[in-house]
Amino acid sequence: MKIDYYVELGGNQTALKGLAEIVKETWKGYGNKVKDLKGVGIYFKPEENKCYYVINGDTKGEFEV
Repeated sequence: MKIDYYVELGGNQTALKGLAEIVKETWKGYGNKVKDLKGVGIYFKPEENKCYYVINGDTKGEFEV
């Protein structure tokens, strides 16, 4: 069974799976390998239109959605 998750606020819709893909691509963009991802925390704040993330407990970042 496939489940898709979305957040809607103020007429905008964001697919949560898409946020995970952006974090993964950002990680790879720094020269890291996907297999080295041990844990990812993604915090989406629709009121700010931003996504914050923590990779492996110590690599932090953010991007606009």
